Amino acid sequence: MAWIKTIPFEEADENLQKMLLELRASCPAEYGEPVPSASKSDESVIASHTLIPEAMFHAFAEFNVLMSPDLPLERRQHEMIATMVSATNACHY
Repeated sequence: MAWIKTIPFEEADENLQKMLLELRASCPAEYGEPVPSASKSDESVIASHTLIPEAMFHAFAEFNVLMSPDLPLERRQHEMIATMVSATNACHY
């Protein structure tokens, strides 16, 4: 769970809601399925960036391009790389 303030979609202004919807639309389809989580929270790493919408949009738009299924890596390879980077950085997400 994020320890910083986040802005839920329902409380976001029109600009932030638009950015969140565009990010969701740019996400590869295979990432659209929710993954069972040990957490009961609806918070996400994207939600933790909602206080700075422009930075959130650019960071996650880039991430979505890097995870594209059109690239030569398979999803499991992307996930392995992301897991190792997170573990190396002691990142919760």
